[in-house]
Amino acid sequence: MAKRKEKKTVTEGNIYIQATFNNTIVTVTDMNGNALSWCSAGSLGFRGAKKSTPYAAQTTAEMATNRAKDYGLQMVNVYVKGPGVGRETAIRSLGNLGFKVKTIKDITPIPHNGCRPRKSRRV
Repeated sequence: MAKRKEKKTVTEGNIYIQATFNNTIVTVTDMNGNALSWCSAGSLGFRGAKKSTPYAAQTTAEMATNRAKDYGLQMVNVYVKGPGVGRETAIRSLGNLGFKVKTIKDITPIPHNGCRPRKSRRV
């Protein structure tokens, strides 16, 4: 007879919000970085230009965190990445869902010199 695996309880975790121009992806992890749940605007059925709206980002954040609430998540650190329009809306929805947001950190990669520019055009 196989022993049933018990669900682990996690009270503190990280929420990573990746807001691009085309989509919003929310991943909920424990403090070690093991993913508890994730959701994206595309997986919720938003298609095309609707994927990059603030409403899609809010719905995505709600779905990802509702699945993570089954683990007993209460306190979260939020990491936001990307220039998308759903950044603030996704963070606001976390507060409305009853999570205690400890920190909000922007981890958008910024080039320190960027790529090498293409060679100049000779006419």
